[in-house]
Amino acid sequence: MMLPIYAAIALILAALVLLWQSNRTQKTAGLPGGRVIYTDTRAWGSKVESPLYDGMLGLTGKPDYLVEKNGRIIPVEVKTGRAPHGGAPYDSHIYQLAAYCLLVEKTMRTRPPYGIIHYENQTFAIDYTPALESALLDILAEMRRDERRAEIARSHDSQARCAHCGFRNTCDQKL
Repeated sequence: MMLPIYAAIALILAALVLLWQSNRTQKTAGLPGGRVIYTDTRAWGSKVESPLYDGMLGLTGKPDYLVEKNGRIIPVEVKTGRAPHGGAPYDSHIYQLAAYCLLVEKTMRTRPPYGIIHYENQTFAIDYTPALESALLDILAEMRRDERRAEIARSHDSQARCAHCGFRNTCDQKL
């Protein structure tokens, strides 16, 4: 007689422990409250999703997470290092996040009000404003112009940056 009651209590306790662990994992990853609807990491044990793509812009991206919160979709980018000194994320990280916001708007037909950049020691909510979108579109246009030029001069002198560049295998200006 008492066995079903003990089993029910054990199941309730197990559910509470799993819920607590899930919330803790979500907070550690820098995710806001809400339902994770997309992930590009294996941290949650799920399959990696297909990239977001917009053919008109020629833009592809894979945010680390998309979280649905109050009917809005929030892109989250998780960085492995510490936040930069000075109290603001790197511009390149802001524009990467803005690109994810733009891709969410184009592919899911809903404009994110903001996105999140999470460093190991700090989290930033970045408003996705029309000014940020416009600056991103200007950068994309500049990148397309540079691609059409016959020769692109590299503008860096950092050995570490060069060693981790995605174009290193095809670059004739390696450091």
